[in-house]
Amino acid sequence: MKIAIASPPMPASVKEGLQQVEFLIQEAANQQAEIICFPESYIPGYPAEEFGVEASSPEKMRLALDEVCAMAAANSIAIIMPMDWYTVGGVLNVAHVISKTGEVLGYQTKNQLDPSEDSIWIPGTERHIFEVNGVKFGITICHEGFRYPESVRWAARNDAKIVFHPHCTGSNIQGVELTEWGSKDNPYYEKAIMLRAMENTIYFASSNYAFRYPDSASCVIAPDGTCIAHETYGKTGVIIADIDPDSATGLLARRFKSQLYI
Repeated sequence: MKIAIASPPMPASVKEGLQQVEFLIQEAANQQAEIICFPESYIPGYPAEEFGVEASSPEKMRLALDEVCAMAAANSIAIIMPMDWYTVGGVLNVAHVISKTGEVLGYQTKNQLDPSEDSIWIPGTERHIFEVNGVKFGITICHEGFRYPESVRWAARNDAKIVFHPHCTGSNIQGVELTEWGSKDNPYYEKAIMLRAMENTIYFASSNYAFRYPDSASCVIAPDGTCIAHETYGKTGVIIADIDPDSATGLLARRFKSQLYI
């Protein structure tokens, strides 16, 4: 399977975000990617004070999802689109999965919120496995993928060959300009990304924003922990990686003895 991982800028509005989505989808489709993943909460944008993103609403999110579905069908590419989603209980942080024909296959919720997010979203309660072109995958969103590795192990133990990881780490106004992926001097995030693949023997594909001062780069990690593709820090674009689902055996995840931790 050929996958694409997007690194877009933080959108100032829903309209601007959808314009970036369309541009990067077309770029991925032109390179024959079968699926593309965007960063956490890309529509309307991550709601940190620094970014000043447009407020979401049920109507805006429904219309935005309809537009992304149309883009999927027009470009014949599956899409993982993270966004706000309104429910009776409150607003969820989700990642919608859309087929190449524009059908919504479902969504994964962010179940382990960062403490700073408790006043923004409500936590989800379920995990799901999705399938595109015969390849099963899971999704873990930002904080839960970095600090709750159980979310990835669950997917691996349920036949996922790859786990996609939409996230948001970094800033446009302060920080360090990173230069080398995985450097010992970098923040811990890229090391955690590498470990999620190694400790489960699956692929792990992580999508971050194109910040001026990112704490991690969008990347794809092989089941042995090798970084097979990563974006240039701060660059808007997509990275493309060919993955071999047969090499994602899930061996280490399957050997986990859950009965020892009850």
